[in-house]
Amino acid sequence: MSGLLQDKVFLITGGSAGIGRAAAIAAARAGANVGINYVGDDAPAESCIAEVEAAGRKGFAFKGDVALPETASSFIAEAVTRLGRVDVFVSNAGICPFHAFLDMPVKTFERTMRVNLHGAYWMVQAAANQMVKQGDGGAIIAVSSISALVGGEYQTHYTPTKAGVHSLMQSAAIALGRHGIRCNSVMPGTILTDINKDDLADPEKRARMAARIPLGRLGEPEDLAGPIVFLASDQARYVTGASLLVDGGAYVNLQ
Repeated sequence: MSGLLQDKVFLITGGSAGIGRAAAIAAARAGANVGINYVGDDAPAESCIAEVEAAGRKGFAFKGDVALPETASSFIAEAVTRLGRVDVFVSNAGICPFHAFLDMPVKTFERTMRVNLHGAYWMVQAAANQMVKQGDGGAIIAVSSISALVGGEYQTHYTPTKAGVHSLMQSAAIALGRHGIRCNSVMPGTILTDINKDDLADPEKRARMAARIPLGRLGEPEDLAGPIVFLASDQARYVTGASLLVDGGAYVNLQ
Protein backbone atom coordinates (compact mmCIF):
# COMPACT_ATOMS: atom_id res chain seq x y z
CA MET A 1 0.00 0.00 0.00
CA SER A 2 3.05 2.23 -0.05
CA GLY A 3 2.29 5.62 -1.57
CA LEU A 4 -1.46 5.10 -2.09
CA LEU A 5 -2.25 8.01 0.24
CA GLN A 6 0.93 10.01 -0.25
CA ASP A 7 0.68 13.39 1.54
CA LYS A 8 -3.05 13.02 2.13
CA VAL A 9 -4.57 13.99 5.48
CA PHE A 10 -6.40 10.99 6.92
CA LEU A 11 -8.72 11.34 9.93
CA ILE A 12 -10.44 8.54 11.82
CA THR A 13 -12.68 8.29 14.88
CA GLY A 14 -12.17 5.54 17.41
CA GLY A 15 -8.55 5.53 16.36
CA SER A 16 -6.76 4.41 19.50
CA ALA A 17 -7.65 0.71 19.33
CA GLY A 18 -9.01 -2.06 17.14
CA ILE A 19 -9.98 -1.33 13.55
CA GLY A 20 -9.36 2.40 13.97
CA ARG A 21 -5.81 1.95 15.18
CA ALA A 22 -4.99 -0.57 12.43
CA ALA A 23 -6.39 1.74 9.75
CA ALA A 24 -4.59 4.80 11.10
CA ILE A 25 -1.21 3.04 11.08
CA ALA A 26 -1.85 1.56 7.62
CA ALA A 27 -2.73 5.02 6.29
CA ALA A 28 0.53 6.42 7.63
CA ARG A 29 2.46 3.60 5.99
CA ALA A 30 0.62 4.45 2.77
CA GLY A 31 1.97 8.01 3.00
CA ALA A 32 -0.76 9.90 4.86
CA ASN A 33 -0.56 12.30 7.75
CA VAL A 34 -3.01 11.08 10.37
CA GLY A 35 -5.32 12.48 13.00
CA ILE A 36 -7.23 10.19 15.36
CA ASN A 37 -10.17 10.92 17.61
CA TYR A 38 -10.56 8.82 20.73
CA VAL A 39 -12.23 8.67 24.13
CA GLY A 40 -10.91 6.96 27.25
CA ASP A 41 -7.31 6.23 28.18
CA ASP A 42 -4.62 8.44 26.66
CA ALA A 43 -1.85 5.82 26.47
CA PRO A 44 -3.27 3.78 23.55
CA ALA A 45 -3.85 6.97 21.53
CA GLU A 46 -0.30 8.16 22.21
CA SER A 47 1.02 4.73 21.21
CA CYS A 48 -0.92 4.88 17.93
CA ILE A 49 0.49 8.30 17.08
CA ALA A 50 3.99 7.03 17.92
CA GLU A 51 3.46 4.34 15.27
CA VAL A 52 2.30 6.97 12.77
CA GLU A 53 5.40 9.05 13.42
CA ALA A 54 7.60 5.96 13.21
CA ALA A 55 6.32 5.61 9.65
CA GLY A 56 7.71 9.07 8.94
CA ARG A 57 4.38 10.90 8.95
CA LYS A 58 2.79 13.62 11.07
CA GLY A 59 0.10 12.66 13.53
CA PHE A 60 -2.06 13.95 16.36
CA ALA A 61 -4.68 12.59 18.75
CA PHE A 62 -7.83 14.47 19.71
CA LYS A 63 -9.81 13.35 22.75
CA GLY A 64 -13.57 13.82 22.61
CA ASP A 65 -16.91 12.01 22.74
CA VAL A 66 -18.38 11.62 19.24
CA ALA A 67 -21.87 11.62 20.75
CA LEU A 68 -21.49 15.38 21.30
CA PRO A 69 -22.00 17.40 18.09
CA GLU A 70 -19.36 19.92 19.14
CA THR A 71 -16.68 17.20 19.15
CA ALA A 72 -17.03 16.90 15.38
CA SER A 73 -16.40 20.56 14.59
CA SER A 74 -13.56 20.70 17.11
CA PHE A 75 -11.83 17.60 15.68
CA ILE A 76 -12.00 18.93 12.13
CA ALA A 77 -10.79 22.38 13.21
CA GLU A 78 -7.85 20.80 15.04
CA ALA A 79 -6.96 18.77 11.96
CA VAL A 80 -6.92 21.87 9.76
CA THR A 81 -4.76 23.72 12.28
CA ARG A 82 -2.27 20.88 12.66
CA LEU A 83 -2.27 19.25 9.22
CA GLY A 84 -3.68 21.93 6.93
CA ARG A 85 -6.72 20.18 5.43
CA VAL A 86 -8.87 17.04 5.35
CA ASP A 87 -8.64 14.58 2.42
CA VAL A 88 -9.99 11.37 3.94
CA PHE A 89 -12.40 10.92 6.80
CA VAL A 90 -13.27 7.56 8.39
CA SER A 91 -16.17 7.28 10.80
CA ASN A 92 -15.25 4.26 12.89
CA ALA A 93 -16.13 4.92 16.54
CA GLY A 94 -18.75 2.54 17.86
CA ILE A 95 -19.96 0.59 20.86
CA CYS A 96 -21.98 -2.60 21.31
CA PRO A 97 -22.95 -3.32 24.93
CA PHE A 98 -24.67 -6.67 24.35
CA HIS A 99 -28.11 -6.86 25.98
CA ALA A 100 -31.40 -8.71 25.63
CA PHE A 101 -34.24 -6.97 23.78
CA LEU A 102 -37.18 -7.22 26.20
CA ASP A 103 -35.49 -5.41 29.07
CA MET A 104 -33.16 -3.09 27.11
CA PRO A 105 -32.32 -0.15 29.39
CA VAL A 106 -33.18 3.24 27.93
CA LYS A 107 -29.69 4.52 28.74
CA THR A 108 -28.03 1.63 26.89
CA PHE A 109 -30.21 2.11 23.82
CA GLU A 110 -29.78 5.87 23.69
CA ARG A 111 -26.02 5.80 24.29
CA THR A 112 -25.55 3.26 21.49
CA MET A 113 -27.61 5.40 19.12
CA ARG A 114 -25.78 8.59 20.02
CA VAL A 115 -22.30 7.14 19.63
CA ASN A 116 -22.81 4.91 16.61
CA LEU A 117 -25.34 6.81 14.51
CA HIS A 118 -25.60 10.39 15.75
CA GLY A 119 -21.84 10.56 16.18
CA ALA A 120 -21.25 9.30 12.66
CA TYR A 121 -23.70 11.85 11.27
CA TRP A 122 -22.13 14.88 12.97
CA MET A 123 -18.58 13.78 12.18
CA VAL A 124 -19.30 13.06 8.52
CA GLN A 125 -21.15 16.36 8.15
CA ALA A 126 -18.26 18.33 9.67
CA ALA A 127 -15.67 16.58 7.49
CA ALA A 128 -17.80 17.05 4.39
CA ASN A 129 -18.16 20.77 5.03
CA GLN A 130 -14.39 21.13 5.26
CA MET A 131 -13.90 19.16 2.03
CA VAL A 132 -16.47 21.31 0.23
CA LYS A 133 -14.70 24.42 1.51
CA GLN A 134 -11.39 23.12 0.14
CA GLY A 135 -13.01 22.57 -3.24
CA ASP A 136 -11.06 19.56 -4.51
CA GLY A 137 -13.05 16.55 -3.36
CA GLY A 138 -12.25 13.86 -0.85
CA ALA A 139 -13.18 10.43 0.45
CA ILE A 140 -15.44 9.49 3.35
CA ILE A 141 -15.67 5.94 4.66
CA ALA A 142 -17.93 4.62 7.39
CA VAL A 143 -17.30 1.43 9.29
CA SER A 144 -20.70 -0.23 9.19
CA SER A 145 -21.03 -3.96 9.91
CA ILE A 146 -22.36 -7.25 8.65
CA SER A 147 -24.94 -6.43 11.33
CA ALA A 148 -26.45 -3.93 8.89
CA LEU A 149 -27.61 -6.95 6.88
CA VAL A 150 -28.37 -9.61 9.50
CA GLY A 151 -29.89 -9.64 12.95
CA GLY A 152 -28.47 -10.39 16.38
CA GLU A 153 -30.45 -11.46 19.43
CA TYR A 154 -28.44 -9.28 21.80
CA GLN A 155 -27.86 -6.48 19.28
CA THR A 156 -31.32 -5.01 18.72
CA HIS A 157 -29.94 -1.58 19.63
CA TYR A 158 -26.71 -2.02 17.64
CA THR A 159 -27.83 -3.45 14.29
CA PRO A 160 -30.12 -0.47 13.48
CA THR A 161 -27.20 1.91 14.00
CA LYS A 162 -25.01 -0.01 11.57
CA ALA A 163 -27.82 -0.16 9.00
CA GLY A 164 -28.17 3.57 9.51
CA VAL A 165 -24.48 4.23 8.92
CA HIS A 166 -24.62 2.21 5.71
CA SER A 167 -27.68 4.20 4.58
CA LEU A 168 -25.98 7.47 5.54
CA MET A 169 -23.12 6.70 3.16
CA GLN A 170 -25.54 5.94 0.33
CA SER A 171 -27.38 9.23 0.79
CA ALA A 172 -24.21 11.23 1.40
CA ALA A 173 -22.76 9.82 -1.84
CA ILE A 174 -25.66 11.46 -3.68
CA ALA A 175 -25.50 14.70 -1.72
CA LEU A 176 -21.74 15.09 -2.06
CA GLY A 177 -21.00 13.63 -5.48
CA ARG A 178 -21.25 17.04 -7.13
CA HIS A 179 -18.40 18.16 -4.88
CA GLY A 180 -16.16 15.26 -5.89
CA ILE A 181 -16.53 13.62 -2.48
CA ARG A 182 -16.88 9.83 -2.51
CA CYS A 183 -18.76 8.09 0.31
CA ASN A 184 -18.55 4.35 0.95
CA SER A 185 -18.83 1.88 3.79
CA VAL A 186 -17.04 -1.25 4.89
CA MET A 187 -18.99 -4.04 6.59
CA PRO A 188 -16.80 -6.08 8.91
CA GLY A 189 -17.84 -9.51 10.05
CA THR A 190 -16.78 -10.74 13.48
CA ILE A 191 -13.50 -8.96 14.21
CA LEU A 192 -11.47 -9.62 17.36
CA THR A 193 -11.60 -6.24 19.10
CA ASP A 194 -12.51 -4.86 22.51
CA ILE A 195 -16.14 -4.50 21.38
CA ASN A 196 -16.70 -8.27 21.50
CA LYS A 197 -13.93 -9.62 23.70
CA ASP A 198 -16.34 -10.51 26.52
CA ASP A 199 -18.82 -12.13 24.13
CA LEU A 200 -16.05 -14.28 22.65
CA ALA A 201 -14.33 -15.11 25.94
CA ASP A 202 -15.83 -18.64 25.84
CA PRO A 203 -13.37 -20.75 23.78
CA GLU A 204 -16.15 -23.07 22.58
CA LYS A 205 -18.27 -20.19 21.27
CA ARG A 206 -15.24 -18.64 19.63
CA ALA A 207 -14.34 -21.90 17.89
CA ARG A 208 -17.95 -22.43 16.83
CA MET A 209 -18.14 -18.98 15.25
CA ALA A 210 -14.82 -19.42 13.44
CA ALA A 211 -16.01 -22.74 12.04
CA ARG A 212 -18.95 -20.98 10.35
CA ILE A 213 -16.63 -18.73 8.34
CA PRO A 214 -15.45 -20.07 4.96
CA LEU A 215 -11.93 -18.71 5.48
CA GLY A 216 -11.81 -20.59 8.77
CA ARG A 217 -11.00 -17.82 11.22
CA LEU A 218 -12.36 -14.74 12.92
CA GLY A 219 -11.19 -11.40 11.59
CA GLU A 220 -8.43 -9.19 12.94
CA PRO A 221 -8.35 -5.36 12.87
CA GLU A 222 -5.62 -5.41 10.23
CA ASP A 223 -8.02 -7.20 7.86
CA LEU A 224 -9.97 -3.94 7.55
CA ALA A 225 -6.95 -1.69 7.03
CA GLY A 226 -6.39 -2.64 3.38
CA PRO A 227 -10.02 -2.16 2.31
CA ILE A 228 -10.20 1.20 4.08
CA VAL A 229 -6.96 2.45 2.49
CA PHE A 230 -8.20 1.23 -0.91
CA LEU A 231 -11.51 3.11 -0.62
CA ALA A 232 -9.62 6.19 0.56
CA SER A 233 -7.24 6.11 -2.39
CA ASP A 234 -7.46 7.11 -6.04
CA GLN A 235 -7.59 3.39 -6.86
CA ALA A 236 -11.27 3.72 -5.91
CA ARG A 237 -11.83 7.06 -7.69
CA TYR A 238 -15.05 5.83 -9.39
CA VAL A 239 -16.43 4.03 -6.33
CA THR A 240 -19.10 5.84 -4.32
CA GLY A 241 -22.26 4.78 -2.56
CA ALA A 242 -20.85 1.27 -2.28
CA SER A 243 -20.39 -1.15 0.60
CA LEU A 244 -17.67 -3.74 0.95
CA LEU A 245 -18.18 -6.85 3.07
CA VAL A 246 -15.02 -7.84 4.93
CA ASP A 247 -16.22 -10.94 6.72
CA GLY A 248 -14.24 -13.96 5.55
CA GLY A 249 -17.32 -15.11 3.63
CA ALA A 250 -19.61 -15.34 6.67
CA TYR A 251 -22.57 -13.61 5.04
CA VAL A 252 -22.80 -15.95 2.07
CA ASN A 253 -22.41 -19.13 4.13
CA LEU A 254 -26.10 -19.90 4.55
CA GLN A 255 -26.04 -23.69 4.08
